[in-house]
Amino acid sequence: MAQKTAKGAPAYSRFVNRKLGRLLAAASYVLGLTPNMVTGISAAFTFTGIALIALVDPAPWLGVAVCLALMVGYAFDAADGQLARLRGGGSMSGEYLDHMVDSAKISALHLAVLISWYRFGDLDEAAYLLIPVGFTVVAAVMFFGMILKDLLARAHRARTGAQVPPAAAPSLVRSLLVVPTDYGLLCVAFLLLGAPSVFRPLYGLIFLGNLLFLLAAAVKWFREVGALDAPAREREAALR
Repeated sequence: MAQKTAKGAPAYSRFVNRKLGRLLAAASYVLGLTPNMVTGISAAFTFTGIALIALVDPAPWLGVAVCLALMVGYAFDAADGQLARLRGGGSMSGEYLDHMVDSAKISALHLAVLISWYRFGDLDEAAYLLIPVGFTVVAAVMFFGMILKDLLARAHRARTGAQVPPAAAPSLVRSLLVVPTDYGLLCVAFLLLGAPSVFRPLYGLIFLGNLLFLLAAAVKWFREVGALDAPAREREAALR
């Protein structure tokens, strides 16, 4: 997913994945890899895991394989930006590539779950299939909302010369509260892919957590973007 600030990052992403990404970035730097190469490695691991979900009948070994593939892919996803900074700064094309891979990943993952449940699941109620469908929508909207909010804020600063607001101190409480939205938690949950009676309710609970977060965050983001319009509204009022 899009990289968040330490203030907003869920627990696994903040305390585990970024440290793994730092180690991989250092190793990649020594090996002479470029950030785009690291993004490609991340995509290779991630989409291998996604393909396994969709194509292979769930079994205990499959859960382990999928979990490892997704976690390694996620660690490399954290490494590409850190590697870019080690090399003196990133590029617009690198940021574009990273976001395109992320956008494909977050939708493909839940569609793979949908395919797996349809092909291999012994579902008493077809309504279960609506869970990965809903998760696909929620994940895509959440990702786009975060990216668009940041893009609009950047455009506003470029147009007005406004300064970047100081970053708030990282919050352990907030990192724990937003754990349901943690992509790392979702990766770990796939360990239980071979135990459908456990995995399905867990996946459903994670979906519910993401849905509730999106509903709350969308209102907050709308207010933050609306605040960017406040100076223009004040100028218009003064001219009347």
